[in-house]
Amino acid sequence: MRRRKRKGSDEKLLSYENYVVNGKLNQVPPTFNALDSINTHISNHTNFDNREVVSDKTYDDIVNNYRGQWSRVFGNNNPIHVEVGSGRGKFITTLALKNPDINYIALEIKEEVLIRGVEKVFDKNISNIKFLWGEVEFFEHYFSDNELDRIYINFCDPWPKKRNSKRRLTSEKFLELYRKKLNSKPSSGIHFKTDNQRLFEFSLNEMSENRWTFKNISLNLVKSDFSKENVTTEYEEKFMELGMPIYRLEAYTL
Repeated sequence: MRRRKRKGSDEKLLSYENYVVNGKLNQVPPTFNALDSINTHISNHTNFDNREVVSDKTYDDIVNNYRGQWSRVFGNNNPIHVEVGSGRGKFITTLALKNPDINYIALEIKEEVLIRGVEKVFDKNISNIKFLWGEVEFFEHYFSDNELDRIYINFCDPWPKKRNSKRRLTSEKFLELYRKKLNSKPSSGIHFKTDNQRLFEFSLNEMSENRWTFKNISLNLVKSDFSKENVTTEYEEKFMELGMPIYRLEAYTL
């Protein structure tokens, strides 16, 4: 079902220019002859829905001014942590406040939701967080190889039907994309949380088959040794109130 966009939300989000980076890249179906109709060129990149990316002004801005240059954007060489699908931003903004020596990037496609995260930090003048309005399929354009130190994936869509398994953010194609963007430091890896047991089992199998190793696995986060240091998301708190187990793991490349 198509998501309803709130009128004016795009403009409101982009008005926070000190915090928000526009990564919404235009696309056209591969059967559409864009070169005949659009005064632009198309990149060779194809995302996981087999749509081609139009190399427009936003694309050029991302590739020329952000990809591989996030340390310059933040003004330091601190580690860079990205949350994929940051939602309303409680998790990543809490981390940014607790860890001023780490740079955080919140990646989210829903502009009306991302605004909530921006509003959380706007009045606090937090300098170590940026909000990237975009899609995880375009990780290749947003970040250079070896640029990231950690990727957080929290309570992503489980895409329960088998035919949609490639859309899961822990499927093989995404894992290979994450691997390219993470650097070789021993601490660089993926931190993953979900309330969905089947997605967790799928993720364990997919990561294991694709040469990832595991640390700090928990099948019930609330009752584990990691609960004291755990930073929650809005959804996570609701699940905990219902007594639902939270599954957690850390994955590192071999």
